[in-house]
Amino acid sequence: MESPHGASVGAEDFGLKGPRGWAFRHVGFSAPPGSLVGIEGPSGSGRTCLLLALTGRMRATEGSARVGGLELPRKAAPVRRIAALGPVPGVSELDPAFTVAEHLRERALLQGRYGASLRTLLRPRAERRATARARIDAALEAAGLDTAALPKAERTSVRDLERIEALRLSVALALIGTPRLLALDDADLKLSPAERADAWALLRSVADAGTTVLAVCSEAPEGVRVVRTSPAVEDALTKSAAEDAPTAPTTEEETADAFAETGRA
Repeated sequence: MESPHGASVGAEDFGLKGPRGWAFRHVGFSAPPGSLVGIEGPSGSGRTCLLLALTGRMRATEGSARVGGLELPRKAAPVRRIAALGPVPGVSELDPAFTVAEHLRERALLQGRYGASLRTLLRPRAERRATARARIDAALEAAGLDTAALPKAERTSVRDLERIEALRLSVALALIGTPRLLALDDADLKLSPAERADAWALLRSVADAGTTVLAVCSEAPEGVRVVRTSPAVEDALTKSAAEDAPTAPTTEEETADAFAETGRA
């Protein structure tokens, strides 16, 4: 049975073929609501594409997946409504010129305008502002980001944040919309061992609070449910013809190209 908050996630023989070949293939796993799932694999093995496919942002070409009881790729639009992206290079990134406050206000404004009911939109402006501030404060607390401790508090520019602080801000922005699924890329990239431990503790706390978390990583710590990608194997009938074909996307730019060409589901 589905949790009232977190979303179950599963896939069976899931694969995505882009303009440069198979990004990933033969992925299968099952995770209950409130799970913390690490997507592991070598560079170029389709980890980011798998993350985007499981959140309804890229259309898989074979197999199936289900998120919160919604089948992919057929129900991609409803999946997007319950899944939020944290940092994903080339898709969902912080603007280094923005301050922390500007990012928070923008996300709260978008959530209030496009994620709220008509009744909520008709409430007095002061009430709507108070609701938005409450959402922001709750998200910051869940992400463990103390803005008062930043160099210029909420007026601190993103470019002046430490990487772990930027990660916490990205998670807070995603949580403003109270998603059932949180997905983020490069969860442990360029972090010191202590920062890596902090990052996984953050993601574990989000999952423990009920939100299912998918995190692309180089290596997940003990206790994290792991889904591994590996270089896709060509079908036996086409292997010889495909030996000289380009490989799957291996850079951020190529991933973005594949994202654009496969299109939103």
